Amino acid sequence: MALALARIVRTLAGLIALIIVVAIVLFVLGANQSNGIVSAIHDAGAWLVGPFKNLFSIHKAKVAMAVNWGLAALVYLIVGHFIASL
Repeated sequence: MALALARIVRTLAGLIALIIVVAIVLFVLGANQSNGIVSAIHDAGAWLVGPFKNLFSIHKAKVAMAVNWGLAALVYLIVGHFIASL
């Protein structure tokens, strides 16, 4: 039972990080934000990132998003794996 729960927690953390990373890649590559799929992924990523949005002030928007959102994805992975190991 505990192993299955740990696997679920790791999978959820991985999926959350994947959504955030895909949103970063779409923004950095300049995907059309008016596209429904791109917009939905970006909105989901923005909601998941929450307090990490403006953690570091970097003047270039693409770099700022990649750093701040990338940090959020990394934190989700680390915390998810930590919780799963308990």
